[in-house]
Order: sequence, then C-alpha cells, then structure tokens
Amino acid sequence: MQLNDHVSCLKSDLLKSSGTFRVLVAVTGSVAALKLPLLVSQLLQLPGVDVRVVTTEHAKHFYEPAEVSVKIYSDKDEWELWTERSDPVLHIELRRWADLLVIAPLDANTLGKIANGICDNLLTCVVRAWDTSRPLLFCPAMNTAMWHHPITAQQVSRLMEFGYVEIPCIAKKLVCGDEGKGAMAEVSTIVSVVQQYLQKQDESSQTACTSTS
Repeated sequence: MQLNDHVSCLKSDLLKSSGTFRVLVAVTGSVAALKLPLLVSQLLQLPGVDVRVVTTEHAKHFYEPAEVSVKIYSDKDEWELWTERSDPVLHIELRRWADLLVIAPLDANTLGKIANGICDNLLTCVVRAWDTSRPLLFCPAMNTAMWHHPITAQQVSRLMEFGYVEIPCIAKKLVCGDEGKGAMAEVSTIVSVVQQYLQKQDESSQTACTSTS
C-alpha cells in the first residue's frame, strides 16, 4: 500500500466505527500480550462493542497482527498520519473515539511511565490525553519479583488516584518459571469488567430516554 493510501485509511478508520460502545485496547511489552487476539475476539462478542488496538513496539514481539481482527495502531501510524497543521493527531483522535480504554497487559515499564506522566510513544500519549470522565482500566502484568518491588505498589496507587481502575494481577506459574503474583488477570475477567461498564452506559441511555419522553 502506498503511503498516501495508508494515511487515507488511517483517517477514515475511526470514522467508520460500527459499534455503539467503543473500546480501545492498549497492549504493552509483557508476555501476556500474547493473549491480545483472544481478548479482542471476546470483546467483539459483547453486543454493540467496537474495538481498536494501540500497541507499543515491544508488545509486537508477543502476538501475530494477522490474528487480531481489528485495526492496530502503533507509533509509525502517529507520525505518518500527521504531515501538516490541518492533519489530525492520532493520539487525540483515538482518545476522542474511545468510550473506554483498557491497558492489558500493563507492563512494569509503562506503569512507571504513566505514574510519572511520561508520554514518549503513541500509547502513553493516549493515556496522558485521556478524558478522565471516561473509564480507564489497567491490568498489571510482570514478573513476581518486579511486582513485589516497593515502587510497584506506589505506582499502582498513583494510577488509582488518577481515577483509573485496577483489574488486579493473579498468582500462577509464570512463563519465566517463577510462581507467584504478577500474571495478568484472566481474559474472561477483563471482558466481564468491560461488560459492567457497557451495562452502565446502557442504563444511563435508558434513563436519559425516559427523562426526555
């Protein structure tokens, strides 16, 4: 695909969103990123849900893009989309598009960045620009030793102070062979939490319709 065609597709993709509840999945460089195809497919089974993905470069190591059935945005897209002042800024467009952002998995590196306001890639720029009146869910995932480092609890607490919602990690035998807490929550758990927010939106819409009728 030529560059101009690629940019044109990027500009039109978010306008063609088909769902009534739009979920942006942010994926970072934890081995749990290999669950991205399953997470996306299960989210798409929820009624009225549309999904897009924003990825860090390191997360790409763990999943096959061909197995993900929705558009995946990365740093390269951010810079190709903007060529002149009138062009849209991708991290702002993604922030406007999404009703809910779920970071799954959230690795230790990106956790530290978000807790300190660093925005040096597309994903962290979306988070920094996020409308805090909308839900942001985060699913920590890291080695058990990293999870137990004292700074981790501080950083998780900082995100919760921002109003973000933690979907806690779980204890299991990790890919590295260690056993203990640090694994990303099960995909079914993440989808269940997203579904709760979908139901809240449906209830709010019904209440609004009743009050105006």
